[in-house]
Amino acid sequence: MTTVERTGITTPANGLLVFDTNLKSFYYYDGTTSTWVRINSDVNGRTNFKRIKSTDVLSTVLAAELVAGGNVKYKLNTNTLYEINGTVTFDKSIDLNNAYLQGIDSGDDILISGGNVFDGATGGTIKGLTIRSVGGKVFNISGPNTNTENLIFRDCIVANSASVGSVNNMGLVFLSIVQFSGNTTGITYSNINQLLLSNLGWFGNNTGTFETLTGTFGLVEKQGGFSAVNGTAVGFDVSSNPTITGDAVLESVVFTGANAVGYIKSYTTGTYNGYNFNNKWNIRSAGIPVETDAVAVGGVNLDSPYGTGVTTTLTSTAVKIAGATVPNDFFRASIGGADNRLKYLGSKKRFFTVNAVTSFRGTAASNTIYVFYIALNGAAVQKSKTYIFTNNATDVVAVPVQTILELSPDDYVEVFVQRYSGTSDMLTVSLSLFMR
Repeated sequence: MTTVERTGITTPANGLLVFDTNLKSFYYYDGTTSTWVRINSDVNGRTNFKRIKSTDVLSTVLAAELVAGGNVKYKLNTNTLYEINGTVTFDKSIDLNNAYLQGIDSGDDILISGGNVFDGATGGTIKGLTIRSVGGKVFNISGPNTNTENLIFRDCIVANSASVGSVNNMGLVFLSIVQFSGNTTGITYSNINQLLLSNLGWFGNNTGTFETLTGTFGLVEKQGGFSAVNGTAVGFDVSSNPTITGDAVLESVVFTGANAVGYIKSYTTGTYNGYNFNNKWNIRSAGIPVETDAVAVGGVNLDSPYGTGVTTTLTSTAVKIAGATVPNDFFRASIGGADNRLKYLGSKKRFFTVNAVTSFRGTAASNTIYVFYIALNGAAVQKSKTYIFTNNATDVVAVPVQTILELSPDDYVEVFVQRYSGTSDMLTVSLSLFMR
């Protein structure tokens, strides 16, 4: 009997035994408690479950879902598990509607569509399938942008599709252990609060742009896996300058392949010469430059012709050494709009080793003691204090100054000097300031 027929029996006899064809279990009727008891378990099996086999007629098996989708797509039942068994070709798109769609073996359980496979404004969970869109997109999902919709896509293969598609305006998008093979173009993510990409494999037979980010993201984490980028393909595109309000990580992803132009289509603003991302990103992946606050660096120098120099008028109070400095190498740092200055432009505070060396002469033939400092945000740092003594105006003296400082974003360092005793000012011949 079906479940409806069994439960519809009027005054069943105590001990009546029935095989339920829906739940595939024997039940007996307990007249003492007036309940049906499952023989092989005291817990009934899942009722919100449908198995879709390769031999099924979809319009029959998914008749209710077709009506719910307005006869233009299959709108799945929320919180219902749909199992794909074998190769199933869908004639219309699927609206996930926060359902669960899965196969047991992605090698045997295959979902094919001539157009878009997943189409709608809701999320859901997809796992254990091979998915193919012959003439459309695998994903065409655009949520309400209220951080309420989540899409989980894992343990799957996306193969030989016209486009992997687009996922927009979602709260959470989580892809894990997914293979992409033979797709004409990849996927675009837009306006997602939490984007998590774990161990994705993009094979070298994919073309176009594999992954594109546009819009605003709360956080992005792409970790593990590989992208084999050949020909004119692009592995990762951030050229629209996506906004990251939290943090972004690209870690332990191997970028490889015969692409002479580059694996990354980089930010067009906010990055550095020879690099790809802005200061919100932490990049540690093979095949592309390392970009993190930990490798922030900057240097400036002043170099006057021998026999000349730049005068700094000294007092008993520390002042910045005068002179026009030339910027050298910079990453997540700048001159901060001034000479003899290095400004930290990372997103998190960190410790730096700050080094400075200056060569100078006194301006008067008198015994003078000078005190040099590294300065932080315009104030001399006492722990960096270095003394030196001169006794004439002809010798050129070199002074190294070094310290370790914790810098927050937009903090800056400079080289200061004061006259401790004597009357001489200072004529700077050269100055180098470096932090890393």
